Amino acid sequence: MSEQRFRKGRRLTGIVTLSCLGLLGGLVAPSGALAARTTRSGDAVQQHLTRLVRDDGFPAALASVRDRDGRFHDYTAGVGDLKTRAGVPADGYVRIGSNTKTFTAVVVLQLAGEGRIRLDEPIETYLPNLVRGDGIDGRHITVRQLLQHTSGLPSYTNIMAKGILPFRHRYFEPRELLDLALAQKSEFAPGTKWAYSNTNYVVAGLLAEKVTGRPINEEITRRVIDRIGLRHTYFPAVGDQTIRDPHLHGYHHDDPKAPLTDVTEMDPSMGWAAGELISTPSDVDRFFTALLAGRLLAPAQLKEMRTTVPAPDFGTGVRYGLGLTSTPLSCGGLVWGHGGDIDGFATVNGATEDGRAATIAVTELPAGASQQSHLDAALDTALCH
Repeated sequence: MSEQRFRKGRRLTGIVTLSCLGLLGGLVAPSGALAARTTRSGDAVQQHLTRLVRDDGFPAALASVRDRDGRFHDYTAGVGDLKTRAGVPADGYVRIGSNTKTFTAVVVLQLAGEGRIRLDEPIETYLPNLVRGDGIDGRHITVRQLLQHTSGLPSYTNIMAKGILPFRHRYFEPRELLDLALAQKSEFAPGTKWAYSNTNYVVAGLLAEKVTGRPINEEITRRVIDRIGLRHTYFPAVGDQTIRDPHLHGYHHDDPKAPLTDVTEMDPSMGWAAGELISTPSDVDRFFTALLAGRLLAPAQLKEMRTTVPAPDFGTGVRYGLGLTSTPLSCGGLVWGHGGDIDGFATVNGATEDGRAATIAVTELPAGASQQSHLDAALDTALCH
């Protein structure tokens, strides 16, 4: 999560009709199933991926697209390792950044469904005397406001605005991340505005841990990953800076004039409950499809998750729920999901009411609105073509 993405927290620029985030649809085959999978080349999605590498300079791009019949189609472009020139593994592992927020939100909403958390209760009720700072008071910030980014809490990732490379092997305790946020001033009075902040989901992770008495990575694994059989999604263990095979290499430079640095191996603790998960494009599809099909939340909690407010920083028409975003598609209707970036990797993902789904990943953060709009256009094509 950089100044463009992780640091400021923005997952997508929200280019109005092309910005597509999230997933919805029917049930799919269990993760890892080999049936109904194809690798394609030459169609419109492949052409977009080829241009992302050729014209926009991303080292690699890969995609997994689910059609209305539940079949998955894989696409790749570029090289998976700039040093060895190895090919891009179809449906390879990538860091999925802020898609993690949706997993965390699911855990919190499950706890709400169990009567252990109330969405409109102040965070102070569960974490007394923890959220305090300049204009910051946990007695006036609700659980809902955390999940919906209307709390006014500043993002701890602001400290990384000048560059991520000095922090890439640094381990951060969750409370340390919160302290970095609380050293800043509140951005606005809770409930009065919307502003994306990674701090909200650090507090949400601490909340889930306090209520369950278990680590958030364990709760995400038990309540979400194992529950719907995501075989290629995991929360890295403390100290694990690697990515499972087959994976792509991710690249980054703090100075646009400097050469790319391989940041595949990094300590992802700076993301924690806001952005630490690793997955594959098809597993991201499976997660959001299962979520919006009602396999993870009861109807009342899913309705709460899909109750949205305008998210103007993400673009015209984009709205944010509780860890879930809705965005208009160019072919009509809405897509639901999130998207996620962490230095070295960017993903956009979306799905439609009739079961189409797509996730596209690249191995460098977009450098500006033009590259981001091309990513969004590729996703729009994958869902609308």
